Amino acid sequence: MRARFGLVLLLGFVATMANAAVDPVVSTEAGKLQGVKDATAPSVQVFRGVPFAAPPVGNLRWQEPQPVAPWAGVRPATDFGPRCMQQPLYSDMMFRSPPPSEDCLYLNVWTPAHLDGKPKGKLPVLVYIYGGGFMAGDSSEKRYDGAALAKRGIVVVTVNYRLGVFGFLSHPELSAASPHHASGNYGLLDQASALAWVKRNIAAFGGDPDRITIGGESAGSMSVSTLMASPLSRDKIAGAIGESGAIMQKWAPTPQAEAEKAGAAFAATLKAPTLAELRALPAETLLAAQGKAEGTRFDVVIDGYFLTEAPEVTFKNGQAAHVPLLVGSNSQEAGGAAILGDGPATVANYRAGLKRALGDKADTVFALYPATTDAEVLPAATAVAGDDFLGLPTWKWFDLQRQTGAPTYYYYYSRVRPRFVTDTSNSPPQWGAVHSAEIEYALGNLDVNPLYAWTKDDRKVSSIMSGYFANFIKTGNPNGAGLPVWVKASTDADKIQRQVIDVKTFSAPFPEQRRYQAVEPILYMH
Repeated sequence: MRARFGLVLLLGFVATMANAAVDPVVSTEAGKLQGVKDATAPSVQVFRGVPFAAPPVGNLRWQEPQPVAPWAGVRPATDFGPRCMQQPLYSDMMFRSPPPSEDCLYLNVWTPAHLDGKPKGKLPVLVYIYGGGFMAGDSSEKRYDGAALAKRGIVVVTVNYRLGVFGFLSHPELSAASPHHASGNYGLLDQASALAWVKRNIAAFGGDPDRITIGGESAGSMSVSTLMASPLSRDKIAGAIGESGAIMQKWAPTPQAEAEKAGAAFAATLKAPTLAELRALPAETLLAAQGKAEGTRFDVVIDGYFLTEAPEVTFKNGQAAHVPLLVGSNSQEAGGAAILGDGPATVANYRAGLKRALGDKADTVFALYPATTDAEVLPAATAVAGDDFLGLPTWKWFDLQRQTGAPTYYYYYSRVRPRFVTDTSNSPPQWGAVHSAEIEYALGNLDVNPLYAWTKDDRKVSSIMSGYFANFIKTGNPNGAGLPVWVKASTDADKIQRQVIDVKTFSAPFPEQRRYQAVEPILYMH
């Protein structure tokens, strides 16, 4: 009997030790967290739904993020936290989180470190910020999954931040109540708070707080440009990655006074002119009003706190984070139909479209984006639309950082995504790499998106691009064994090269550099 009882105890002890190995526990400043082994990558441990700030509800709605209340015992970190309040705007977002809630300030950590309760603090860290026009998105999206890069020896963090009216409302009463006399930018303050949390806590997950790279796509890329410029965050990062977007030029931040006026007008439509009345409204009421508020934008603002000036000025003055920057854009950031409308791709229709969009600037832009034959129209119109949307601001960010002498690398992504698995048509493939098409490739996440019929060539492109990203996060340089050489941007504008990323990847001259310089003052379409 004693032998049998001893065997039971032994088996129980072995099972307990096995569970401990599978379900790691780490100590953060607010308490202990228990994660799980990643189901798709057994060598990776993941901590989901980690609170980095107090729930921004009640009187904390439209305040900068506040500290997390400590908890007793061990808090499970097995499930994603709720995504922030948003409308279903984009069909390509595949969430794994609970429905939207104002209580949404959570992050997720994937780590390859063998956690035994003792801080490691040696691995490079990526903090990745989702896109979605500052109106939608979530850190649980499949395409942002951190396991693939974690398998390459990187601690990956994805973060939530407030969106739309909840994240970017400016209002005179909010400014008056703020100790900084600031309002708006709450979503960006969330990002800065998450970054500061990572800086303070990531060693417990095996990450090095002095080797944090921030990255993001679209609105996430715009966010990276602001975090590099903000006095609240620019000293906390070691590198930056921007995919298609910057808060510059067309997307330059709004002055706070102008944003306050728009916010007060929005509040008036709700018959809630005071801050107390606004905070008393249900979140669903605000979200519905946001959806009906045609022409109202909740923008990044120069609030005197998170942003003391336009980021373009900060970069131009050399005061932004002087860190390595990897940045680029896609070959179809916007479709040529933005210029051509419903008409055919002919030279005549292209000229007419430019005239409609740009008025007396049309001929100058046509000379910079020429099309002498109908066959050249679609690429030219696509280039104009894409540059106006995000290509030009992204280049400006690159160009300003390049001039500081910081290591800077520019890519041009042109891999056309394959057809949907369910697409049996014989229609021709799209022209160019559409906005956001590179995300799964760059983060090594083709397999988490089953919608596309990925090919051997797609996997080759993903291996190259995710290899560049991993090397850059580790060393500040994308180059490494087995990858085509990527030439760092020269401080001499005539010698700049960019990396064309496709099935054939190579460094090449950057002819658009001169075109961008010429078109910069005149392009913005409305």
